Amino acid sequence: MAANKDSNLYKFESNQEVKEIDVSKKVRVGIIGTGWIAESHIAGYKKQPDVEVVALADLIPGKAEKFKATHGVDGATCYEGENAHLKMIEAEKLDAVSVCTYNRAHTVCTIDALKHGLDVMLEKPMCVTMEEAVAIRKAEKETGKFVSVGFQPRYDARLMQLKEIVNSGVLGKIYYIQTGAGRRHGIPTPFGTTFIEDKTAGLGALADIGCYSLDLVLSAIGYPKPLTVSGHRCDYFGKKSSYYKNPDHPEYADLFSVDDFASAYIRMEDDIILDFRIAWAMHMDTMGDHIILGTEAGIRIPADGSELIVYSDMGNNRVKTVVPKAPDLPYTPFEGKLRAFIDAVKTGGPAPIPTSEIIYNQAIISGIAESCKQGKEIVIDIPEI
Repeated sequence: MAANKDSNLYKFESNQEVKEIDVSKKVRVGIIGTGWIAESHIAGYKKQPDVEVVALADLIPGKAEKFKATHGVDGATCYEGENAHLKMIEAEKLDAVSVCTYNRAHTVCTIDALKHGLDVMLEKPMCVTMEEAVAIRKAEKETGKFVSVGFQPRYDARLMQLKEIVNSGVLGKIYYIQTGAGRRHGIPTPFGTTFIEDKTAGLGALADIGCYSLDLVLSAIGYPKPLTVSGHRCDYFGKKSSYYKNPDHPEYADLFSVDDFASAYIRMEDDIILDFRIAWAMHMDTMGDHIILGTEAGIRIPADGSELIVYSDMGNNRVKTVVPKAPDLPYTPFEGKLRAFIDAVKTGGPAPIPTSEIIYNQAIISGIAESCKQGKEIVIDIPEI
């Protein structure tokens, strides 16, 4: 961002456009939940010249105050304890909130904010169950406010490039997608037990990083509707005390009550098959690359972040085209996500990353969990809102 000759205007540059931001109109934001991900939110908001973070809320006493001091949010008012988010949105004159709580608190905080006339930046995953996703969508419709879900990779130059290639039609009819990700040793216990307990997270690797892998490919092809799913989940590493090698926390294995691995086979509309797998821990260095196959060409999205590769035929020749790397953007994906959200708040929407798309992401995640529970392929039901 750079200053304009008019002191009320700043330029926000991207590879698509240059926006002039009127900083005379400040957007007043509150942050609900002051844990690890909130650190990225406050850092991103502080770089937006037309945003004021005026309030912080957290269930744990003292946590919001500590966050305020650590991140220099001097003018913010802190709220704590049970229903801290509700106290904040009732007491403060806000325009929007970031919901940065653990997964199982996403829905209540989001709906309360919508009902108080606030737009919501909701961290991923959207929620835990389809019932919650439907409730959020209904609250949006009833209040006229919007929720944007926090998939910052959409503002990564390479993934913008991927969507452009798919939209060009060069792949022909898409019929198969392979996606997933894996950490060799990455159960997120450095952040406490919030991610590994069912009472707070609801789902493990499946939702935490699986939602990113799903959005990466599905947003590129226009989010077709999922129809059926056959899923599997397990917790072999999370339940193994020797995995943690941390004598200060011998209880982690006993507390672990989510999944550390999940996989699924999903049938989607337009005769598309989605092959999915995700892991927090595994005896392997990678789950492999993301792949989109079409009748005219296929595209590989390397898991290591390198250039996209398109495979096609030219006459009788098999052609492999390495797509030149997209130029770096002048902002991080997280900053891009927040900037798009603030712009939408100022203009009354629509949401940059709408729940009308992400409910399909949630339907797959929830469907995998339910399929695993039932031990069979299930039909995915997505109610009309």
